[in-house]
Amino acid sequence: MKIKSAEFVISNSEVAKCPENDLPEYAFIGRSNVGKSSLINMLTDRKSLAKTSGRPGKTQLINHFIINDSWYLVDLPGYGYARVSKTSKKKFQKFITNYFEKRQQLVSAFVLVDIRHKPQLIDLEFMQYLGESGIPFGIVFTKADKLKPLVIERNVNDYCEELLKTWEEVPQYFVTSSSKHIGKEELLEFIANTNEEIEQLRAE
Repeated sequence: MKIKSAEFVISNSEVAKCPENDLPEYAFIGRSNVGKSSLINMLTDRKSLAKTSGRPGKTQLINHFIINDSWYLVDLPGYGYARVSKTSKKKFQKFITNYFEKRQQLVSAFVLVDIRHKPQLIDLEFMQYLGESGIPFGIVFTKADKLKPLVIERNVNDYCEELLKTWEEVPQYFVTSSSKHIGKEELLEFIANTNEEIEQLRAE
């Protein structure tokens, strides 16, 4: 897929105020400081489409970006960042839940995971929530440029082994690096193929 256009549309904290058309949506979410904004900018070939920050947890709204006038990339708040106040965290965790459970245009979520770390309970619990809620998702391992190939393979295998303790099969996953553009084509191809399948179903 070639990204010809990528434009910010709206930020809000209410699902009811999200765009009203039926274009497919792909939501990106993960723990704060996982490299979500950098990944979005890499995928869209825009240096500052999503705002990157040295202060993790800055994204606290549902952010819609329209891509190629045909689908939405949705940037969701990170979860599990301790320096955000409990009141604030509870508030935006609630609208994240509302988004996932009420947004009919959502086609797939992408859960971002820092490949440098062992499987984290908070990530596993969030994936469990998505699975139990019947929400399709893929895993995006970030920051692959920080590790050697053999270490990447070992860490991915560790994650797969952990998931298979409770899952029948491992969800679709992608290994990425925003600085090296690793995994960009694979991720965009997955989205393009999914969009094509949706169009075919609608045409039937």
